[in-house]
Amino acid sequence: MGGSNPYIDDVQAELPTEKYTVTYVAGDTGEERTVEVDPAKFPYGHDGLPGSILDIALGAGIDIDHACGGVCACSTCHVHVEAGLESCSESTEDEEDMLDLAPGLTGQSRLSCQCIPNGKVPVRVVIPEWNRNLASEEH
Repeated sequence: MGGSNPYIDDVQAELPTEKYTVTYVAGDTGEERTVEVDPAKFPYGHDGLPGSILDIALGAGIDIDHACGGVCACSTCHVHVEAGLESCSESTEDEEDMLDLAPGLTGQSRLSCQCIPNGKVPVRVVIPEWNRNLASEEH
């Protein structure tokens, strides 16, 4: 799907100007993968806001479920930002409304399609176990 959602307010974000890192942690296995983010290459794909945690993950081949295509119309891309949350764009009322539908909310919960780090500090993100898409289709 991808694209934008015309029914929500735009996210106000300070975009990064220099390279930084995002570490993704699989909540079920603890496996970690650190990605160097180059803001000159935004957007990495077409799902999630350019430079969002989802955009960066998908560009690095890290799968985060996002049933709505990353347009803030569901809560399937819910993650926990363990470190660097202070460097991320503030959540909008629309994002918070969607987060209300997600399981396991914490004070560090964000929708990865809406959360844009400014690159001033490294970011560490936990992808909750229930967020990992366990279904696969045969081609």
